[in-house]
Amino acid sequence: MSPRPAVVVVVVGTGTEVGKTWVAERLLRAWRAAGLAVAARKPAQSFAPGDATTDAERLGAASGEGAQTVCQPHRWYPVPMAPPMAAEALGRVPPTLVDLVGEVIWPPQQADVGLVETAGGVRSPQAVDGDAVDLVAALRPEHVVLVADAGLGTINGVLLSVAALAPVVGPRAPTAPAVVLDRFDPGDELHRRNRDWLTEQCGLDVTVVVPGALETLAGRLARRPATRPGADRDGPAA
Repeated sequence: MSPRPAVVVVVVGTGTEVGKTWVAERLLRAWRAAGLAVAARKPAQSFAPGDATTDAERLGAASGEGAQTVCQPHRWYPVPMAPPMAAEALGRVPPTLVDLVGEVIWPPQQADVGLVETAGGVRSPQAVDGDAVDLVAALRPEHVVLVADAGLGTINGVLLSVAALAPVVGPRAPTAPAVVLDRFDPGDELHRRNRDWLTEQCGLDVTVVVPGALETLAGRLARRPATRPGADRDGPAA
């Protein structure tokens, strides 16, 4: 059995097209630049047939792995729908959570950091019997990163996503999700106010995408928390 990485980070989003893969790529590159051994996994991916690259290809380029190691070939679904829906549309058997977790196979030599990127938003189906929140619960990561757009509507999206994640990353975890506001423009008053509201009014840990910020976040995420999230829950971690 391949050893679990010393630290597992799951990247989730408030929805589709918010920049999860872009953020994940930069975290992976920052860890590698710091001399850490990394691995990236995408349990299932769906995409439009004409897409120039898939998430697995982008993550693999950032982690130094093959795309079919990042996401197993039978979990590539060339239909732009949630993975279990895409599987059904293609006439395939949709995955279960047990399938997806069992297929997250880490390198034979323990990685310092393992990153898992989910599909869509936190309530997007990942398997026929579970969404991204359920997958986070099954993976029991040390850290969760929640990616959101910096613009209009992000406060609502972030707070709904944090509430959905609370049962698995909340009071029993050492930290709440680290929120990343992608496409942040320091000159945009709305973006600044959204950041300030989430930090000052909601007490969230917010990183905005400006030069050097993701590298700083990567350094924090590479450290193991004092108590592993889910340590009081039964069941093996992937």
